[in-house]
Amino acid sequence: MEEKFDAIIVGAGLAGLGAAYTLAQEGLEVLLLERGDYPGSKNVSGGRIYLNPIRDMFPDLWKKAPLERHITQEGVSVMAGERSLNVSYRGEELDQEPYQSYSILRAKFDRWMAKQAERKGAMLVSRSRVDDLIIENGRVEGVYAGGDELRSHTVIACDGVLSLMAEKAGLRKPGSAGQYGVGFKEIIELDSALINERFGLEGDEGAARLFMGEVTRGKFGGGFLYTNKDSVSLGIVVGIKDLIEGQPAIQAPVLLDEFKQRPEVARLIKGGETVEYSAHVIPEGGIKALTKLSGDGILVAGDAAGFSMNIGVTVRGMEYALASGYYAAQAVIQAKAKEDFSAASLASYESMLNDSFVMQDFKNFSEAPEALENHRIYSYYPELMGSIMRDLYNVPAGSKAKLYPTIKKYLGTGELWAMFKDMRKVMKI
Repeated sequence: MEEKFDAIIVGAGLAGLGAAYTLAQEGLEVLLLERGDYPGSKNVSGGRIYLNPIRDMFPDLWKKAPLERHITQEGVSVMAGERSLNVSYRGEELDQEPYQSYSILRAKFDRWMAKQAERKGAMLVSRSRVDDLIIENGRVEGVYAGGDELRSHTVIACDGVLSLMAEKAGLRKPGSAGQYGVGFKEIIELDSALINERFGLEGDEGAARLFMGEVTRGKFGGGFLYTNKDSVSLGIVVGIKDLIEGQPAIQAPVLLDEFKQRPEVARLIKGGETVEYSAHVIPEGGIKALTKLSGDGILVAGDAAGFSMNIGVTVRGMEYALASGYYAAQAVIQAKAKEDFSAASLASYESMLNDSFVMQDFKNFSEAPEALENHRIYSYYPELMGSIMRDLYNVPAGSKAKLYPTIKKYLGTGELWAMFKDMRKVMKI
């Protein structure tokens, strides 16, 4: 009989690594193909991972994993043109082990996790581009890569947000611009003591901040900042549809340059050196834009499936990637036990996801994309809040107006009705 791998995994991001590690740990023959020079070399992310949902899936990893800082300080900045409103939160629960979340540098973490998968028995081949799927009688039988024909019982597509493997398998169609954002990020080196001083941190404590409003010139999206051990991850995400159709037109990299020059940000990164610059397409469509997850001989996980979520106060994706890779591996393990790799057999993957936090989260926040598409969130409300705060804190030469009338002058009947309609959408998140 022709020799086959139990699984070929396309893409060594977190979904692919999670699948490879889990499969190899159970003794299955796994081939992991990565287009980059090494796992992590092409992976771009804002830089934060939430461990609680996935801690038990990979219990042996976290004590030695090269994570950066555990996040003890949450922040949101609403930015108007000339002013901003900043909300900061610290809670004892964020500084108690096991820590809820960490900042992370993917180039470091992914490379480390790939070695853990290899130690379990997975075979990793980097600098390997997968050109096509082998499809026979409607079933995926492997891949064509670098001129070679590689056969497997299953293919797990973890090839990123614009997954060509899922398209070739007929599990998805090209998405629309409204379902994606583009992220631009810099890694800015800073001395760890300086980071602690500027952000009010101690030891390995970390800070996470999200920014909205003028940072994207009123377009759908926002900014982010995460503190690492001796660097800061700083970037923006903006909706591709808004970039294409929005007026006035602006190039996304310009938004990042302007963001860095804002005084609220500039003082935090002053004296730092940019050592990495990257850009990446991000799924923003929510549950309605998810790819079909399984077919005959194929599963789809991570960004390739659309597992990324923005609900305004948190932006998540890494734990969904690892979890979907884990559940894809479990489906293959079950299929191997039955020697049945049909679509019906591999559909257990979707069943497991439906019972997990992954699909439960996507169902709970199914209305988030529509609510966050409201451009008033990024333009009108930041200016309104900034103006109100300006007047509340202003002490004129003469007498100061009462506080309630100061606020009320901004809230006419028409505006209150518009706010009510906006709030109805937000209440669904």
